[in-house]
Amino acid sequence: MNWMAKARGVATAAAAVPSKPGPAVASSATTQTSTGRTSNGLKEFLWLLSDIKRGRILDLCPATQSTLNFFIEKGYRISAEDMLRTWKHFLNEEEERMRDVPAGEPVDRISKAELGAKFLESNLNYPAESFHGILAWDFCDYFDPEVLPQVMQRIYDILHPNGAVLAMFHSRPKERFCNYRVVDGQTIEPVAAPTVAVHTRVFQNREILDLFDKFRSSKTFVGRDQVREALFLK
Repeated sequence: MNWMAKARGVATAAAAVPSKPGPAVASSATTQTSTGRTSNGLKEFLWLLSDIKRGRILDLCPATQSTLNFFIEKGYRISAEDMLRTWKHFLNEEEERMRDVPAGEPVDRISKAELGAKFLESNLNYPAESFHGILAWDFCDYFDPEVLPQVMQRIYDILHPNGAVLAMFHSRPKERFCNYRVVDGQTIEPVAAPTVAVHTRVFQNREILDLFDKFRSSKTFVGRDQVREALFLK
């Protein structure tokens, strides 16, 4: 079964996947287990990928051995980009550059849009349609909102047609910063980590759809912990 057929199958089974992203529909609840978080979004993400031979995955969290092993054992090629940490380092370098300007000389300050373009010159810099699946996790909740649309455009560009993005959105600001690792085919584990970025906003349903407006369909799962998993198809 190819990607298109699978996508149509999702639409038929859920009766909730429109031809263009529409109002998200809550599906089966995501639950919490002793070892992690049972994720229906991950389960369906993997189902959509299951017919791809040597599919390529991009993980937007720091690489973990558990996640690497999981995908490699299934025959996928996986890359990792620690987006939030890389963005923080980039901003720190820009601040250092401005501080190093000799006294009396004009400081070349650039707009957030220009910062975003400069950042993407050397980050997420993959050829178009490089990946069949992207694990975005909750980075949208933390990323600079003025630059996020540019990053989303890049994510769209590097995703293969009929490719999938799995993202998570919190209904309230998180108390603790976490990274994520895949435990098994339906379990992800939040891993407490040193704070890299501050939770910037709580996305409303329409804002999420606007952020992914180029994608042709969507499906969401709202967990008992009120974390929304969103699956988007290009």
